[in-house]
Amino acid sequence: MATPSLALPFATDLAPAAVKTARATGTRLTVRGLSKHYEGLAALDAVDLDVGAGELVALLGPSGSGKTTLLRVIAGLLQPGAGAVHFDDTDATRLSLRERGVGFVFQHYALFRHMTVAENIAFGLRSRPRSRRPSKADIARRVQELLALVQLPEHGGRYPEQLSGGQKQRIALARALAIEPRVLLLDEPFGALDAKVRVELRRWLRRLHEQTGQTTLFVTHDQEEALELADRVVLLRDGRIEQVGTPAEIYETPASAFAFDFIGRASTIDGEVRDGRFGDGHAIAALPTDSAPGRARLYFRPHDAVLADMGFAGRVADIRRLAGVTTVEVELAHGGTVEVDVANDVAVPERGAAVHVKPRRYGVFAY
Repeated sequence: MATPSLALPFATDLAPAAVKTARATGTRLTVRGLSKHYEGLAALDAVDLDVGAGELVALLGPSGSGKTTLLRVIAGLLQPGAGAVHFDDTDATRLSLRERGVGFVFQHYALFRHMTVAENIAFGLRSRPRSRRPSKADIARRVQELLALVQLPEHGGRYPEQLSGGQKQRIALARALAIEPRVLLLDEPFGALDAKVRVELRRWLRRLHEQTGQTTLFVTHDQEEALELADRVVLLRDGRIEQVGTPAEIYETPASAFAFDFIGRASTIDGEVRDGRFGDGHAIAALPTDSAPGRARLYFRPHDAVLADMGFAGRVADIRRLAGVTTVEVELAHGGTVEVDVANDVAVPERGAAVHVKPRRYGVFAY
């Protein structure tokens, strides 16, 4: 089935009733000392995390870093070995998934194939105990409002196999929102989609979040996705939180060598810190740093360096021109290779020419 282009909703695109119904007050999420072990290995290691009401937070990290385990413990799908999860002032640690009132969206949609789209969305409401179950009329109204919210108002009578991947994911999201969850949890929500639909759907989700104000955590291994979508990014490594910050903070001021290397492109130079300056033994002008004396590695983004008269000596090894930018690969005199990005309209030396690389923004970490 051909995948249609996804329209991106602006505030005026959403039916007022849908916005009013979907709008959430937001729930504070607090995690303290959360640990989870499998056969002696720590999937989570004393994790502390605060998510503000109405925040959209990305859990980012490599495979095995603990991000999906953290999401599932928050949901109640897994019990922690230690620690606690609070929704506002409620200790939810021993509550079941149903008792916690979370909405969960899986990577592969998990829609019921034998149910229509409308029946899928209504499932959580119809499954409530009779005392808390809305009337049939209220359920039908809620389903129509959510279909309008996710921009599929005419699809209620269709079955999942009649939908594109992007449409299925939007229906899965509508089903999660139907129960008015305290917290919305998304586990690699766009992982099964092709690249173009991923980009369109995540921008749509960002606008939807701005409409609903729903406290949301989503797991992703795609750093571009995390930096574009989230209010804040939680970077995990080996079951621990490496850094928490806004997308700009995570990208521009990484707190560790791992964060610098994992987020975006990075070039590195090995050297030594001495008297408050980093050098490689061949630099004309060593760079100031507050790192401790000793062996260290300097990290910088290719677009945060220039080819200058002073800096780290080397020779041009390769030149690659792409749309809008030229990447100059430089072999350093002391060994190693770095990249420098320059605008396409800036003249660059020829291959083999002697140059100096001067990072303008960088981080220095011991190793």
